[in-house]
Amino acid sequence: MNETLKAIADPVRRDILSLLRSGRKSAGEISEHFCLTGATVSYHLSKLKAADLITEEKQKNFIFYAINTSVFEEVLTWIYDLGGKRE
Repeated sequence: MNETLKAIADPVRRDILSLLRSGRKSAGEISEHFCLTGATVSYHLSKLKAADLITEEKQKNFIFYAINTSVFEEVLTWIYDLGGKRE
Protein backbone atom coordinates (compact mmCIF):
# COMPACT_ATOMS: atom_id res chain seq x y z
CA MET A 1 0.00 0.00 0.00
CA ASN A 2 2.83 2.44 0.85
CA GLU A 3 4.48 1.98 -2.55
CA THR A 4 1.15 2.49 -4.27
CA LEU A 5 0.42 5.73 -2.45
CA LYS A 6 3.97 7.02 -3.05
CA ALA A 7 3.69 6.19 -6.74
CA ILE A 8 0.40 8.03 -7.26
CA ALA A 9 1.63 11.04 -5.27
CA ASP A 10 3.70 12.15 -8.28
CA PRO A 11 1.71 14.18 -10.84
CA VAL A 12 3.65 12.78 -13.83
CA ARG A 13 2.82 9.23 -12.74
CA ARG A 14 -0.84 10.16 -12.33
CA ASP A 15 -0.77 11.58 -15.86
CA ILE A 16 0.79 8.35 -17.16
CA LEU A 17 -1.95 6.34 -15.45
CA SER A 18 -4.61 8.60 -16.97
CA LEU A 19 -3.03 8.12 -20.38
CA LEU A 20 -3.11 4.33 -19.96
CA ARG A 21 -6.83 4.40 -19.19
CA SER A 22 -7.45 4.50 -22.94
CA GLY A 23 -5.43 1.31 -23.49
CA ARG A 24 -1.95 -0.13 -23.49
CA LYS A 25 0.90 1.92 -24.88
CA SER A 26 4.60 1.55 -25.54
CA ALA A 27 7.15 3.69 -23.69
CA GLY A 28 7.64 5.69 -26.89
CA GLU A 29 3.92 6.41 -27.18
CA ILE A 30 3.85 7.49 -23.54
CA SER A 31 6.94 9.70 -24.00
CA GLU A 32 5.24 11.59 -26.85
CA HIS A 33 2.82 13.11 -24.33
CA PHE A 34 5.49 14.58 -22.04
CA CYS A 35 8.37 17.04 -22.29
CA LEU A 36 10.65 14.57 -20.52
CA THR A 37 13.65 12.50 -21.56
CA GLY A 38 13.12 8.84 -22.34
CA ALA A 39 15.15 7.98 -19.25
CA THR A 40 12.85 10.04 -17.03
CA VAL A 41 9.74 8.38 -18.47
CA SER A 42 11.38 4.98 -17.94
CA TYR A 43 12.08 5.93 -14.32
CA HIS A 44 8.42 6.81 -13.74
CA LEU A 45 7.29 3.61 -15.46
CA SER A 46 9.59 1.56 -13.22
CA LYS A 47 8.10 3.21 -10.11
CA LEU A 48 4.57 2.46 -11.32
CA LYS A 49 5.55 -1.12 -12.10
CA ALA A 50 7.20 -1.58 -8.68
CA ALA A 51 3.94 -0.42 -7.08
CA ASP A 52 2.09 -2.95 -9.30
CA LEU A 53 0.00 -0.14 -10.79
CA ILE A 54 0.94 -1.11 -14.34
CA THR A 55 1.81 -4.32 -16.12
CA GLU A 56 4.16 -4.80 -19.03
CA GLU A 57 3.96 -7.13 -21.99
CA LYS A 58 6.90 -7.69 -24.32
CA GLN A 59 6.16 -8.13 -28.01
CA LYS A 60 9.15 -8.42 -30.34
CA ASN A 61 11.26 -5.29 -29.75
CA PHE A 62 8.58 -3.37 -27.84
CA ILE A 63 7.28 -3.32 -24.30
CA PHE A 64 3.67 -2.31 -23.86
CA TYR A 65 2.34 -0.95 -20.58
CA ALA A 66 -1.21 -1.28 -19.28
CA ILE A 67 -2.96 -0.13 -16.14
CA ASN A 68 -3.56 -2.71 -13.39
CA THR A 69 -7.03 -1.88 -12.09
CA SER A 70 -7.05 -4.53 -9.35
CA VAL A 71 -4.60 -2.47 -7.26
CA PHE A 72 -6.91 0.53 -7.46
CA GLU A 73 -9.77 -1.61 -6.23
CA GLU A 74 -7.68 -2.56 -3.18
CA VAL A 75 -6.82 1.09 -2.48
CA LEU A 76 -10.45 2.15 -2.78
CA THR A 77 -11.53 -0.65 -0.45
CA TRP A 78 -8.91 0.44 2.08
CA ILE A 79 -10.05 4.08 1.87
CA TYR A 80 -13.68 3.04 2.21
CA ASP A 81 -12.84 0.94 5.28
CA LEU A 82 -11.15 3.96 6.87
CA GLY A 83 -14.53 5.64 7.00
CA GLY A 84 -15.81 2.83 9.21
CA LYS A 85 -19.35 1.59 9.36
CA ARG A 86 -22.01 4.22 9.54
CA GLU A 87 -25.06 3.46 11.61
